[in-house]
Amino acid sequence: MSIVIENSSTHETSPSPASLTPVISADVSDYHRDGYLILRQFFDPALIQQISDEAISLLIERRDLIDTNNLRCRFQPHHQNGECLFETFDPVIDLSPACGMIARDQRLFQVLEMLYGEPAALFKDKLIFKPPGAKGYGIHQDYIAWKNFPRSFLTVLVPIDACSPENGSTELYAGLHHDGPLTPEDGAYHELTIDQLQGVKPLKLTLAPGDIAIFGGFTPHGSAPNASDVWRRQLYLSYNALSDGGDQRSAHYATFQSWLKERYAEFGKTETYFR
Repeated sequence: MSIVIENSSTHETSPSPASLTPVISADVSDYHRDGYLILRQFFDPALIQQISDEAISLLIERRDLIDTNNLRCRFQPHHQNGECLFETFDPVIDLSPACGMIARDQRLFQVLEMLYGEPAALFKDKLIFKPPGAKGYGIHQDYIAWKNFPRSFLTVLVPIDACSPENGSTELYAGLHHDGPLTPEDGAYHELTIDQLQGVKPLKLTLAPGDIAIFGGFTPHGSAPNASDVWRRQLYLSYNALSDGGDQRSAHYATFQSWLKERYAEFGKTETYFR
């Protein structure tokens, strides 16, 4: 397998917690106003490089996991020729110790507590590889109106490779989170129409390894295809406020995998499993 990535080891180390806290305090109001927050050089690039190394090892050494019947895996078509491309491990922290370290990083939890005004709990974790040619995602909100799905849901995007519009970076639509769900709360996935975006222009994220972006579950977002010749790998970590259901990661994945089985069965795919 040929894996082309960009070097992520040339960026400066992350700031100390002491220097970071005043910056976060000043930006909390911006997060609530805009529905997102970008923090530069938050994680040590050496840790990001460890995730990169583990991600490559997973692709090479755990081919047994990469199967269209495995509920842990997601696939995307090539945006031009339709080739089925492996894209995602969901969940991932049980496969990658470094991803687990990031997901439970105490400085990150301090930031989330400032945004929530209370402690946070890990809800979901996935590693998206987005290989060259992979199709992007339509504009949507992450909130799904399932029973007990937390309305406080937010996602921390951790780039492993530099991301830019050329390789299909995430695009955010600021301010629309104030309107709550923009589609029916019927438990189904819905993409948004141009009219629902109210003329708001997308912010196309440009992030370096070590940066993070945080956006809420009601913040519309999507992504274009990866038109470059390099991978655009990102760790997506989602959380909820502790008062909004507590620690429910295990319960979420049980519900999510049951839902996936039902959806696949509708298309005649009945030999699914989780490994």
